[in-house]
Amino acid sequence: MASKSSSNIPLIIFSLLLLLSTAVNLAAGHSTEKKKECICLREDKDEHAGEKLDKNILNYKIGSIFLILAASGLGVFLPIIGKNIPSLHPDKTGFFLVKAFAAGVILCTAFIHILPEAFSNLTSPCLGEDSPWASYPITGLAAMGGAIFTLMMDSFATRYFRNAHGGGGGGGGGGGADEEAKDVHHHGHGGSTVVPVGLSQVDLIRYRVTSQVLEMGIVVHSVIIGLSLGTSQSLDTIKPLMAALCFHQFFEGVGLGGCIVQAAFKSASTFCMALFFSLTTPVGIAIGIGIANVYDDSSPTALIVQGLLDAVAAGILIYMALVDLLAQDFMNPKVQNNSRLFFGANLTLLLGAGFMAVLAIWA
Repeated sequence: MASKSSSNIPLIIFSLLLLLSTAVNLAAGHSTEKKKECICLREDKDEHAGEKLDKNILNYKIGSIFLILAASGLGVFLPIIGKNIPSLHPDKTGFFLVKAFAAGVILCTAFIHILPEAFSNLTSPCLGEDSPWASYPITGLAAMGGAIFTLMMDSFATRYFRNAHGGGGGGGGGGGADEEAKDVHHHGHGGSTVVPVGLSQVDLIRYRVTSQVLEMGIVVHSVIIGLSLGTSQSLDTIKPLMAALCFHQFFEGVGLGGCIVQAAFKSASTFCMALFFSLTTPVGIAIGIGIANVYDDSSPTALIVQGLLDAVAAGILIYMALVDLLAQDFMNPKVQNNSRLFFGANLTLLLGAGFMAVLAIWA
């Protein structure tokens, strides 16, 4: 049952992406109908710019699609390919260090890259001083809602599969551990997945839920930042954004790829999830290029849609990074009982968060 639902997740997330694209197009349509009488932060769009400059901008945008696709693909597939390297197996020291670094990247992305943008959008003067968005901290509410929703989904899914497998993983008699070990090896059979030694059925399900929810949170933000680049009309904005997004997507991909490996999906599901992540930002850029002439990122509808999506995505990623990635690994007896691994994990966590914090200068 778990493998069937897991293999359907790319389709579910793809439906989410279609809904997101529709919402943004609606935002673009609203922006052409109504002009605002407020001071908004806009990019200078020179309607009389030369054809050569327009072509140059378009070339950079098209080039960014392929560059970011390559960076995203390299990041997410690196842990998946690396599982064949003994030192990067999910039960080895190197994997814990890579995962801690990636968790730092994801946590910093939520706090420094996504959440401030959500606050900026939902408190913009373009929404009007009398609007409920200006009088109530809706950004915090949406972020909290994303975190609580993720917790509930995580706990309900774990509870469901625990009950479905007879309360597995509780350590209570009946040879449960042996049965779980057989069941886990059965799930991994026939594919090139690596199942961590001693992994229980409940832990396996938890890892799968974690990787799926994490991908959903990352995908929402990835499409939005792709739209930002695709609709930009300034080379001074596009050039540094391209470089920053390549690093951004690479390290986010490493974090997601590590979770996918730990979840021990079958090869087809693993490939679909990794490919889907790789395509989200390039698709966002392509949509942005298509609507660049009519899209107004300071229209009320666009600000509300992007702000809410960013806030919810930040809540999801904060919960996932702290609870499902960091707390789970840092409280693992293997990390707690190994001083070098413990301090190494703390160091790589700080390096990952620090690296993404520096990138916030450009993106």
